[in-house]
Amino acid sequence: TQVKNQLIDIFASMGFEIFEGAEIETDYYNFTALNTPQDHPARDMQDTFYLSPEFLLRTQTSAGQIHVMEKKQPPIKILSPGKVFRSDSDATHSPMFSQMEGLVVDQHITLCDLQGMLDQFVKALFSDEVKTRLRPSYFPFTEPSVEVDVSCHVCGGKGCSVCKGTGWIEILGAGMVHPNVLRMAGFDPEKCSGFAFGVGMERVAMLKYGIRDIRDFYTNDVRFLKTFSRFE
Repeated sequence: TQVKNQLIDIFASMGFEIFEGAEIETDYYNFTALNTPQDHPARDMQDTFYLSPEFLLRTQTSAGQIHVMEKKQPPIKILSPGKVFRSDSDATHSPMFSQMEGLVVDQHITLCDLQGMLDQFVKALFSDEVKTRLRPSYFPFTEPSVEVDVSCHVCGGKGCSVCKGTGWIEILGAGMVHPNVLRMAGFDPEKCSGFAFGVGMERVAMLKYGIRDIRDFYTNDVRFLKTFSRFE
């Protein structure tokens, strides 16, 4: 909750509005409208909690993008926090976790705008010395797509156990909104463009406070919770 509030404060200071979507979504908004093919592995039963052939527990807050774009014309600048659900469970993955989706759509939006915004975000979250790095990746709803790394705030990029000796920590996925997604929402990709990003709030909390097991957030162990009273 502390990390969620901090992230909202940071992006609200940049002019983002808050949009909270529904946790039960349709297949259309969660997958089809986000340019996810019918044969994409993310649609499989072992990854997604289906309630019926049409309805499911949302696997990403990205579904909020389409709801907003269907109702609002550019410029759009929204932040969508909330719970998401995926069939996955280990020390770094949970069947339910918190995600925060960001979307900006306007004229002449570029990848440089995305990196500039992320630079400001990580400096506000960690420190002024932290830098960002973009690596090529793939997501159905963005093109080009990137994984975003930040220089390790613990060792300053020199290499330590937290960053596994690399000096960098992966923090989120992002990219330019795919033209097909803009078309599905009724926008002309020749006239507008945008970027989107998704950050796992538990992942940020784990990095910020040195937590090694995501399951600690949900066991309600009072001893664990009391260690964060000093951060209030």
